[in-house]
Amino acid sequence: MSVAADSTIAPIFAGGLTSLALTGTPHYAELATLLALMVGAILVAVGLLRAGWLATLLSIPVTTGFLAGISIHIIVGELPTLLGISEQQGHLLQRLFHIFGRLDETNPYPLAVGVGVLVVILGTARISPKVPGALIGIVGAGVAVALFHLQSRGVSTIGALSVALPRLALPPSPGTHELSQLVPLALVVAMVCIMQTSAVASTFPSQKGETENISRDFAGVGAGSILTGLIGSFAVDASPPSTAIVVESGGRSQIASMTAVGFMIALFAVAADLMAYVPHAVLSGILVYIALKIFRLGEMIRIYRHGGREILLVAASAALVIALPIETGMLLAIVLSFVHSIYAVARPRCVELARVPGSTVWWPPGEDERGEHVSGVLVFAAAAPLTFTNAQYLRDKIIAALATAPSLVRLLVIEASGMIEIDYTGSQTLQQMIAELRARSIEVAMARLSDQLAQAEAKRTGLIAALGSERVFKSVEEAVRQIVPNAKA
Repeated sequence: MSVAADSTIAPIFAGGLTSLALTGTPHYAELATLLALMVGAILVAVGLLRAGWLATLLSIPVTTGFLAGISIHIIVGELPTLLGISEQQGHLLQRLFHIFGRLDETNPYPLAVGVGVLVVILGTARISPKVPGALIGIVGAGVAVALFHLQSRGVSTIGALSVALPRLALPPSPGTHELSQLVPLALVVAMVCIMQTSAVASTFPSQKGETENISRDFAGVGAGSILTGLIGSFAVDASPPSTAIVVESGGRSQIASMTAVGFMIALFAVAADLMAYVPHAVLSGILVYIALKIFRLGEMIRIYRHGGREILLVAASAALVIALPIETGMLLAIVLSFVHSIYAVARPRCVELARVPGSTVWWPPGEDERGEHVSGVLVFAAAAPLTFTNAQYLRDKIIAALATAPSLVRLLVIEASGMIEIDYTGSQTLQQMIAELRARSIEVAMARLSDQLAQAEAKRTGLIAALGSERVFKSVEEAVRQIVPNAKA
């Protein structure tokens, strides 16, 4: 696994920090290192608590949406550098209006450099991921600056890098206002690191066929962020493309990354002054490429075709990140993912089952299928655990189904194979309904309560006692035949 500076979290924390300090100032650097320490502490805690399950809390549509929103922020943020015009701080729309209002001031030289690098990266990516398109673009642009003196034509450059040995130091303590903004930003960055590290670990396992200890990986990435924060750098993350390159190049252990570190140190020791020839537009071209990569249009098309209304989650998540500050929009997108998952449990799919003709199987009838219905019997199934979030909803659905039944119902069979959990509130609500129905001379039985945990919870909460153990069956057919032996379809 390659863990280093990552293009997914970089725009997230950069966008969040710009609201607290000007980019490039010492205070901005202090906040970046403090954020790295906070993110690292969160990830180490998650690892030590073995909370690897956190990686599953965000759905693909929500993740796709907020990455699309981030990609829009990246592209809009890099357009002034590419066009060679002044930059405007503020909301995304304000920056866009500023850009459109100054298109006539576009400098063709930085634009040609940035677009040229982007074309090189896109072209080499189509040839092979092993071809270092970004490096080729940087070297080519640097040579062009040196040969044609592009600085005199408005092409700004990074400048020579100061090479100094890192030293361990803690950043100054932030103020209360800054801390209140850094905490949610750190949580967002940590959550993205969790998701991405989990994805990398599952895609590139250490040993094929073996389950990864993902909590260990979270702690490792967290330790890396703590170390980078202590030496004055920013948070790191597991990188999918870098890890893919390592694997495709034959890397099988941490030796590959440590070798890369050695080459980087040697390169900066020898060629730090050469960075004076690297244009800012080159970095903008690289960032635009990254933005295009994380704008997962193909994934959006698949969600639209196969996910139904979940495409709305993509649009909503993207809109939140675009319309609000990045860290606020991403937090709300994460909340949206949670709300969506809770809604799926709170409003589960409920169906009335019918007997498959010529069998003893009770199944939801399809549009072109005709099942057998037994007179006076209603078989009701809900694809969800029975909890406080949906108990009243399920009760209302059952009462509505009884009211609209074609004949007077004398037996209600609750098909409980989907009830993998039964909490106290859900049990009490169902018990009250059972008492009400029996007062109306309607028998209630339960079939296929197969989950062992749900069985124990049903006994502990009194649901089995309310039903009567003789009214709990292993199949719907058994319940119907025993309680209504002479029933006919």
